[in-house]
Amino acid sequence: MATASIPPDETVRLKRRRRAIPYSTADNPEIVDGEFCMLIQVGYEFTFYCPQETPMLLMVNVHYSRASDIVTPDILTTEPKIPVTAYRDRFGNWCTRIVAPSGRICLKSTAVVRDSAKPDPVMLSAEQHALQDLPEDTLVFLLGSRYCETDLLSWEAWSRFGGTTPGWSRVQAICDFVHNHIAFDYEQARSTRTAWEAFNERVGVCRDYAHLAIAFCRCMNIPARYCTGYLGDMGTPPPYGVMDFAAWFEVYLGGAWHTFDPRNNVPRIGRVLIARGRDATDVAIATTFGPNTLEGFKVWTDEIAEGVPQAG
Repeated sequence: MATASIPPDETVRLKRRRRAIPYSTADNPEIVDGEFCMLIQVGYEFTFYCPQETPMLLMVNVHYSRASDIVTPDILTTEPKIPVTAYRDRFGNWCTRIVAPSGRICLKSTAVVRDSAKPDPVMLSAEQHALQDLPEDTLVFLLGSRYCETDLLSWEAWSRFGGTTPGWSRVQAICDFVHNHIAFDYEQARSTRTAWEAFNERVGVCRDYAHLAIAFCRCMNIPARYCTGYLGDMGTPPPYGVMDFAAWFEVYLGGAWHTFDPRNNVPRIGRVLIARGRDATDVAIATTFGPNTLEGFKVWTDEIAEGVPQAG
């Protein structure tokens, strides 16, 4: 059985500062089709100690929907070198299988991704679909799941949001409530906390905000799916916090999926998706099948410019 996993809110983190570099030359490669773009360097480094050979499943690659934006691919390297195989799960996420040898192993990767530098789109006119009109592939995202207990939260959802305007306004009302209801606290992060528990405990990290908002949306018959990926400090004022993988969610409105982020609750720039699923169960960064100790965990998301000398 799986004995441990790393959700997208591990408590060991590396503080990073973003590097903001102007893009001003006419022949700069990041002026694409006459529009401003930015380059983002993303990556991670994990160190495990395993007392015995330990199979692992990893979900650490940039999502295939960003394939055309990848400037430098995120190729997994291991030290010591071991065989690596890959597959796609039922949600289309790129997954990696390894067997970690007895002893210490370091897993790392870095990539460069081109981004539009535009904030998350806001589509105020996006309408909520009638249940009978929803596409079949969205229906699974209406159901309760490991971390999103729709049965326990249904009454709360309808009593709080039943009077809101269906569509974008309703989802935003849910995000506003969750953003104000939960106090963000890394020190109280817990990988087993569910939406129901986050609602009652009123504390958590970004995954807890996402789980509670997802559960409320599903209760209101709005398909909602969990997302994890990189989200740096680009476009936000200092001071900058610790860097980690981030969690947000997407809802199906007006014939398309749209991004919402109840933790930050403002449109952000520079999101780099890794995986989507029903909740954090489907997108754990690492799932290990055996005893192990996580000795190091670093994540970075930095704005860079190709071909421009770096200070220092």
